[in-house]
Amino acid sequence: MASAARLKLVAQEVLAALGKPAGLRGAQRVSALHINTNPVTPIATNSYIQGTTTIPLLTKTVGQCLEETAHRFPDREALVFCRDGVRKTFAQFIQEVDQAAAGLLAIGLKKGDRLGMWGPNKYEWVLMQFATAQAGIILVSVNPAYQAQELEFVIKKVGCKALVFPTQFKTQRYYEILKQTCPELEKSSPGGIKSKRLPDLSVVITLDSKLPGAFQMSEVMQAGDSSHMKQLRDVQQTLSCNEPVNIQFTSGTTGSPKGATLSHRNIVNNANLIGLRLGVNQQESRTALPVPLYHCLGSVGGGMVMAVHGAPAIFSSLSFEGKAVLEAVAQEKCSLLHGTPTMFIDMLSQPEFDSYDLSSLQGGIIAGSPVPPEIMKKIMTKMNMRDIVVAYGTTENSPVTFMGFPQDNISQRTETVGCIFPHTEAKIEDPETGEIAALNSSGELQIRGYCVMLGYWEDPVKTNEVIADDRWYKTGDIAVLDKYGYCKIVGRCKDMIIRGGENIYPAELEQFLHTHPKIEEVQVIGVKDQRMGEEICACIRVKAGQECTAEEIKAFCKGKISHFKIPRYIVFMEKYPLTVSGKIQKYKLREQMEKQLLF
Repeated sequence: MASAARLKLVAQEVLAALGKPAGLRGAQRVSALHINTNPVTPIATNSYIQGTTTIPLLTKTVGQCLEETAHRFPDREALVFCRDGVRKTFAQFIQEVDQAAAGLLAIGLKKGDRLGMWGPNKYEWVLMQFATAQAGIILVSVNPAYQAQELEFVIKKVGCKALVFPTQFKTQRYYEILKQTCPELEKSSPGGIKSKRLPDLSVVITLDSKLPGAFQMSEVMQAGDSSHMKQLRDVQQTLSCNEPVNIQFTSGTTGSPKGATLSHRNIVNNANLIGLRLGVNQQESRTALPVPLYHCLGSVGGGMVMAVHGAPAIFSSLSFEGKAVLEAVAQEKCSLLHGTPTMFIDMLSQPEFDSYDLSSLQGGIIAGSPVPPEIMKKIMTKMNMRDIVVAYGTTENSPVTFMGFPQDNISQRTETVGCIFPHTEAKIEDPETGEIAALNSSGELQIRGYCVMLGYWEDPVKTNEVIADDRWYKTGDIAVLDKYGYCKIVGRCKDMIIRGGENIYPAELEQFLHTHPKIEEVQVIGVKDQRMGEEICACIRVKAGQECTAEEIKAFCKGKISHFKIPRYIVFMEKYPLTVSGKIQKYKLREQMEKQLLF
């Protein structure tokens, strides 16, 4: 509990620090910026911007949001899981959430305990997301692809008391993987696990089969009686929106995962502002969600937007399948679709793409990595998503801090990651002087506001590396801000290639190479070089049925980009190493290329 108490103290300090941009210039015209219309007059004179504060921040817990929405729209569909044939109205969902929350209390969990949710996109994932929030239990989002060693690290790191999972998904046999670290499981009674290597873990819940040492989800749903329901109501009276509700592990694109701890206030407000900018509060927007729930875009952009705004969340399959998404959109008449660029590229290249009726689509969010302009244009025209917007953020920022407007022009949609979010400050410092940089100058992007996480769970050293005493969070992204509050991501601090003293940003090269007619997808990385320090390597996926040579690519570059930006190495690939959320793991790609190119 020491950790929870410390994080609560941090939350109070955050609240005290908000709204104090002392000594910062450039926010004097912030009134020009509105919640749901793009700015037409400048809002900044240097690389410091602040989003509008005209709309108040919410002080509700996750559970309060769901209860209010269920009261407003009891008979509206809240959730559809197409593959499993599950449909729940808001009235049905809130009833099952309370039943599950009472059940968790009945089997011995209490406020402040951590429960790990480990598995693909199933109804029970969202059920646990809201049941834990109702009972003051902290949900830990566990990557469904984790193997025994990674799982052990996460459970130990945050001290999970409970772990919930299906018996098996694809080749992942969850129960067997857990047994590798917790051999005591098989001989334990449900709720009574005493593990040498996982001392905090006492409860295991399986979604389907009845297995030794584990509760079945159906047993948990029936465990709570009227006394546990009363206990649940008593717990809810003690909940604060500033308390931790979710620990999301960073997806490991840069090494070992860290547990970003988010409060009710963090994710409730982020979901509210996402919905307002998308306009989901103005109509019943059915949202197709192929993104994983363990990732922020799924749990906040999907589950939380559903709870705050009453936007039905449609999950197309247990993990991403391009064909299943197109089927779900057509059958469920979805108006919004969220995904990563890789997912949209896959959908667009489906062999029977033209046979799907996508006329219900209007827009959605594309996020997770830079969006090549050519892909954005195809999504807008071929998928009918004329109102699609880019969103940018980090798990540590709940996640969204910049997002486009549906009425943005084509260059704003394709060249930026959108406009500053309300109640959010952003700045770029000159790396040499530490002063606020001039407009349109590149440097590390920093964020401050309600959205900044409480911290990394039980890791003050790592927390202090990224959050300063005045609560500015260092994103690790190199960016440029313009006078209207729009942001352009130039690259990652760690991704930047330094070739013979020249700074080269992979995102810029990737956008250029995407204009080549034969290129489907491209990733640019730096590889070691004795003479130059680093050389540029372009890893290219060509379009189906096309053939291409390295000479062809180099000839295409010549005369169009600076000579030192032309990749020395061009490698043709069929697939990239990905995280489960669809992000390309550039550090793994770099390792792969350095081996392949014999460095």
